[in-house]
Amino acid sequence: MQACLLRQGTPARVHFIELFLDQEVQQALVDRYALLPGVTPDDPVFYAKRHLAVQQFLGYDYVRFTLDDFTVKMHSAAAVDTADANRKAARYFVDEQRGPITTWEEFETYPWPDPAAASARSLEWLEEHLPEEMCIIASGGFAHFFEWLSFFMGYETLCYALYDQRDLVAAIAERILEINRVMIRRLLQFDRVRFLWGSDDLGFRSGTLISPEDLHTFVLPGHQEMAQIAHAAGRPYLFHSCGNLTTIMDALIDEVQIDARHSFEDTIEDVTEVKQTYGQRIALLGGIDVDFLCRADEAAIRRRVRHTLDACLPGGGYLLGTGNSVANYIPLENYLIMLDEGRRYSG
Repeated sequence: MQACLLRQGTPARVHFIELFLDQEVQQALVDRYALLPGVTPDDPVFYAKRHLAVQQFLGYDYVRFTLDDFTVKMHSAAAVDTADANRKAARYFVDEQRGPITTWEEFETYPWPDPAAASARSLEWLEEHLPEEMCIIASGGFAHFFEWLSFFMGYETLCYALYDQRDLVAAIAERILEINRVMIRRLLQFDRVRFLWGSDDLGFRSGTLISPEDLHTFVLPGHQEMAQIAHAAGRPYLFHSCGNLTTIMDALIDEVQIDARHSFEDTIEDVTEVKQTYGQRIALLGGIDVDFLCRADEAAIRRRVRHTLDACLPGGGYLLGTGNSVANYIPLENYLIMLDEGRRYSG
């Protein structure tokens, strides 16, 4: 997997990758294929055991995990989840208008999360029980530099603050970086952690959510430092972001020095076309569009997977997966067809 990601030649087989599988998808697979006999949700490492069982069954080379019990307080709203495999309670969305930190007083009184106090019980269990041929990708609650900035302030408030309260924006950004410095040091204590994966949605369909200049000031330095620490420890730094990042891709590659880009949407850029541009400089992850997977039939999915692998796999630097994540509204059969065609592929 690592040789493929580092573009060290065409791999002998297709490697799979996902940012995550929704909890409902994981549980549906566990129930269908009886993957966790005798393990119940009250097990202290239930989520690690379930994730490992699912990933190993589906043929992934890794599990993706982070510290336990590490959460940030934000303002959110609930909505009914209309997916077939729905979240019974609700689906939650961050309040875009106003977050918990909009003034210096709120900054001082905010209950900042402490990654030094977070439990590592799941990582410790995985370190001991992970099969030899698998590794850990450290991700989740990690390197959300812009996302946390917009969550803490509220996206609308942040946009005003970039003009009216830049000193407060800078202070929040620095506090986020301090938290992630502690987190990455803890994650790198585990030998089975072979990759670091920063996740930070910076854009939308036609551009970045704030100006490229402000991203250079408040966001990209955080990712650059995470990449430097990861590289110094001999680990590649993967990067997830939704949106159109055309204006900052050179900076992400040359300055931040990401090793791979994840999240591709057909309405922005097709991963097979990207392979011919910056796909010659970094690895590309996923790219089978989520909307396509929701609507396509089996024959179309198999054709697209073969076409994508034909275009992207030669020379390495491509891992197969969805364009974003395995959401609970993607038909489970369609997701499994994508993986099955990847397993069948012989180039």
